[in-house]
Amino acid sequence: MRWFFGDGRPHELAYAQDVLEAMKEAVALVPVTWGLEVSNVIARAEAKELVTEARSEAFLEMLGGVDITVDAATFSHALSDTLHLARRYRLSAYDASYLELALREGLPLATLDEDLQKAAKRAGVKRFSS
Repeated sequence: MRWFFGDGRPHELAYAQDVLEAMKEAVALVPVTWGLEVSNVIARAEAKELVTEARSEAFLEMLGGVDITVDAATFSHALSDTLHLARRYRLSAYDASYLELALREGLPLATLDEDLQKAAKRAGVKRFSS
């Protein structure tokens, strides 16, 4: 969501931009909860008057131009593998769903969340780098 807010430390913004550029070249695989998380961030930001609805719509249009594939199997792993990872690494179930997907598919994980980065490293999942 750094793309949306454009805030954070310079290295975080640069990383977010690298991820976005990579997503323009390849398919991004996300857990089924991803759309709900994006919607929640946007709705909360608008409610707090941090962004306008017009800016949100422009952001969603930009996302529409990125090839994002939703993992249909996320739900079937939620009450087993994802819960196990959430417990083991003390993550939210939402964050654990990203780790579970990366582990299952053997993919690197693109995240700026420090707890998720630590958990991924401990689990043997590489952080995405361009």
